[in-house]
Amino acid sequence: MEVTAEDIGTVRAFNRFYTGVMGVLGEGLVRSPYSLTEARVIFELAQREDAEVLALRRALDLDAGYLSRMLARFEADGLVVRERAAGDARRQIARLTPRGREVFAMLDERTAAEIRGLLDGLPAADRGRLLAAMRTVHGILGDRARPEDGPVLRPLRPGDLGWVVERNGALYDEECGWDRTYEALVASVVADYVRDHDPERENAWIAESGGVRVGAVFCVKREEDVAQLRLLHVEPDARGTGVGAALVDACVRFAAEAGYAEIMLWTTALQRAAHRLYERAGFVLEDEEPPVERFGDVVHGQVWRKKL
Repeated sequence: MEVTAEDIGTVRAFNRFYTGVMGVLGEGLVRSPYSLTEARVIFELAQREDAEVLALRRALDLDAGYLSRMLARFEADGLVVRERAAGDARRQIARLTPRGREVFAMLDERTAAEIRGLLDGLPAADRGRLLAAMRTVHGILGDRARPEDGPVLRPLRPGDLGWVVERNGALYDEECGWDRTYEALVASVVADYVRDHDPERENAWIAESGGVRVGAVFCVKREEDVAQLRLLHVEPDARGTGVGAALVDACVRFAAEAGYAEIMLWTTALQRAAHRLYERAGFVLEDEEPPVERFGDVVHGQVWRKKL
């Protein structure tokens, strides 16, 4: 999809708004004599005993002359010392002096106080939405969690059940064309889980990557000795990173530990990517139902089972 002038305007408006909120357009960052870029350099130098100037320039994407002039000012102010690397005079090393580390501590403390003040002024729900949105921006534009890091699975928290219903409804509409009756079914499954929940024999997990929800699954009692895997979903951007396999594995392990003899699930012939997950986890396709009209579509139901 082509980037529109409206898209560009949205990003520019956000940049102007956010830099104003964070106070980086004033004469100094957090009421100090240092600009945002100068504070970034001080922060980077504070993370290590010494830093190679070339590596510092590349990490911060700064012009060589601009960085050199900045370090010279810091040196004149007693914040930084520069010297040639031992054994290689071509490499220049910079490090913070004790005075420089005092300045870093001041900047760090004032920045944390301003952020705390910003967050303290928000209701808890708005604060959670804001932090989740920030993680999303960071994940898309910055260091997205690497697949090899693996997802983090956690128990349900307030708000997760509504998210499960919303995301199932939205994803199955986008990817399968299913109507709102599917979302209503998901809502009823979630409501039943809460209403009749047996913590010894039922459980649910949210998968997170980089602090952002990327999937979910429920393990519920089907019969006395049969568990059922329900409502498995993985966000599109997280597919292929091990999230689905981790959720299925958690469900199977819990069912075995809870004393079930078997675990089953219902899916449709359309969910081929999920079929591969189930096969790898040891599920076997046991029954294919005749096509029926459901969710505004013709659905070919399937029942998969695994002995525990």
